[in-house]
Amino acid sequence: QVQLVESGGGLVQPGGSLRLSCEASKSLFVFVVLAWYRQAPGKGRELVAIISSGDARIFPDSVKGRFTLSTDNTKNTMYLQMDSLKPDDTAVYYCYAQERVNVYWGKGTQVTVSS
Repeated sequence: QVQLVESGGGLVQPGGSLRLSCEASKSLFVFVVLAWYRQAPGKGRELVAIISSGDARIFPDSVKGRFTLSTDNTKNTMYLQMDSLKPDDTAVYYCYAQERVNVYWGKGTQVTVSS
């Protein structure tokens, strides 16, 4: 069983930055897909960043140019650098990892953008 643990969320003012971390309990090399999702209150879960085995990184227009996904394979950790944050970015952010068959979710970390 794979464990994914997110951290780095919190309260930030509009225009500020946060870096989320997702530490996996095994090597990132076993995953064919790694991603960050978010879910705002009263809304469905939305993809915000994804990296596939082909190293393609896709960001929805709503976050393009502001969010950056990176990985540190030595630490089994995926990051989401979030800059120029907006109130609309307020959500619970979830880490997602997919092996060939199984998928895993973290428990989420709250990000609140407010003045």
